Amino acid sequence: MREIRVKLIERIPRTPSVESFRFSAEQRLDFLPGQFLQLLFDPARPENRELNKYLSFSASPAREYLEVTKRIGDSAFSRQLASLQAGQEVVIKAPMGSCVFRDEYKKIGFLIGGIGITPVISIVEYIIDKKLDTDVELFYSNRTENEIAFKQELAGWQAQNKNFKVYYTVTDCRPKDTKCFFGSIGKDLLEQKACNVEQRTMFIFGPPRMVDAMKVVSLEIGCPEKNIMTESFIGY
Repeated sequence: MREIRVKLIERIPRTPSVESFRFSAEQRLDFLPGQFLQLLFDPARPENRELNKYLSFSASPAREYLEVTKRIGDSAFSRQLASLQAGQEVVIKAPMGSCVFRDEYKKIGFLIGGIGITPVISIVEYIIDKKLDTDVELFYSNRTENEIAFKQELAGWQAQNKNFKVYYTVTDCRPKDTKCFFGSIGKDLLEQKACNVEQRTMFIFGPPRMVDAMKVVSLEIGCPEKNIMTESFIGY
C-alpha cells in the first residue's frame, strides 16, 4: 500500500446523483480488480473520517487512469469531491481489500445494490480488457431506473461478450423497461435466472445489512459458503 498524489483529469456524470472522477498518477499504481483506495482530503490527519473516505476503483487495472465513483450527498467529503476541478491534486492511499477477482475464476456472480456497482465495473471491465472467457452474471438493484449507474457501459459489454448477463431490479416504482424486474433481489428471482450457482464465485458489495441479506439468499439457493466473497461499505 502506498500514499501518492494524483491529478483529476475528468469528471463523468453517471446518474443524477452519481459521478465518476478520473485521475492520473505520475507513477503507475498496480491493484487487483475489486480493490479500493482511501481518498484523503485531510492527509495531515488520517483519522479524520469526515474528510478521508474509502472508495472502490471503478475502472479496470489495465486502464491508464484511476477512477472512483460516488453518490454525491451533503457530507463534507461529498462537497469536497464535488468541488474538484480538472488539474487539482489529491492524496490517495492504495490499494486495499481482499475481495478481488482472479483470472482463474471461470464462473462468477454479483448481487449488488446501488453504489455497490463500483468494484463490479472494475472487475467486468478487466475481464473485457483481458478478453477472458469468464462466465458472469450480475444482479443489480436500484430504487429507480434513472439511478442505474453505468447502464450504457454494461449494455455495451453485454453486446461484446455472450458470457456476460445482467439482470436489473427496481424497488420503488414499476420500471418502464420491460427487461427490468420490479422488486428486490431475492430467492425467487435468483432461482429463476441464476445458473450453476454451486460452481459460481459470488461477490457481494454494499452496506453491511444488504451484504448480510444477500449472503443468506446465496446460501439458500445452493451457493457454497466458501464461494461467497463479501465487502461491506462502512461510512460510505
